[in-house]
Amino acid sequence: MKFAAIDIGSNAVRLLLCNVYESGADTSFKKAELVRMPIRLGEDAFRFRKISDEKIDQLAKSMKAFKLLMEVFGAIDYRACATAAMREASNSKEVVDYVKQYSGIDIEVIDGRTEAQIIYSNHIAEHLEHDKSYLYIDVGGGSTELTVFAENHIVASQSFNLGTIRILHDQVSKETWNVVKEWVNVNTRNFKPLTAIGSGGNINKIFKMADRKEHKPLSYDKIKDIYDYLKQFTLEERILQLGLNPDRADVIMPATKIFLTVMKTAEIDKIIVPQIGLSDGIVHLLYEKHRDMPEFSF
Repeated sequence: MKFAAIDIGSNAVRLLLCNVYESGADTSFKKAELVRMPIRLGEDAFRFRKISDEKIDQLAKSMKAFKLLMEVFGAIDYRACATAAMREASNSKEVVDYVKQYSGIDIEVIDGRTEAQIIYSNHIAEHLEHDKSYLYIDVGGGSTELTVFAENHIVASQSFNLGTIRILHDQVSKETWNVVKEWVNVNTRNFKPLTAIGSGGNINKIFKMADRKEHKPLSYDKIKDIYDYLKQFTLEERILQLGLNPDRADVIMPATKIFLTVMKTAEIDKIIVPQIGLSDGIVHLLYEKHRDMPEFSF
């Protein structure tokens, strides 16, 4: 089976094309392609509470291109989810309607709790140690989703208006940071020691920079070392000398700060980086939806 997932985030929009293979009781998910467009809807939404005509046009054209790619790939179903930027934009309904008319793509604007549930649906807990507790940290451009789970069960989950694009544009108050820290303190105190699980493009990039083997955890100290190293460079130097993409070179700093703050508050020494996110969760849910249904084309 072939599925497609579209993640319309505050920093970028992504299309994941994925093959799902069934072999007896085993199911494997193989990424065929990941396309990313750095539209940055959050720059408009968080500052002006409205998506500009320019970015609406960019989004609509991206969705039209994604639609064609999905058809060529032969996806039997797709789901397009928009997160924090579209949640806050006063004209989000108009954007959704225009994109539908222009591209044929139906966009679903999801709330923070639904976003966290979709991310968790990656079934990552099934591959972890049952007698340990974990804090799932997903950092995006507009929001951070935190989920505490123990013995494969979610015990607390919350979405916060703390994201990389917000921080870049001074849209995060000290009070917001304090609210996040308080939530972490209250909801992790009975589950020590904890291991973190990180998701999002920035922690994936940090993991690659750390040159760790797949499935090996990153230490808090290693992340701090990378953060201190990156701080030595200007934005331009991070692009030209370190080879970071322009739309990664700026957001990687606030993203790393979020991970370090949450880990320090929860007294976490190590983080696992499975390199999964919202789009992977969407594919898992689409597969579960169609597992017992006849295939079709959209």
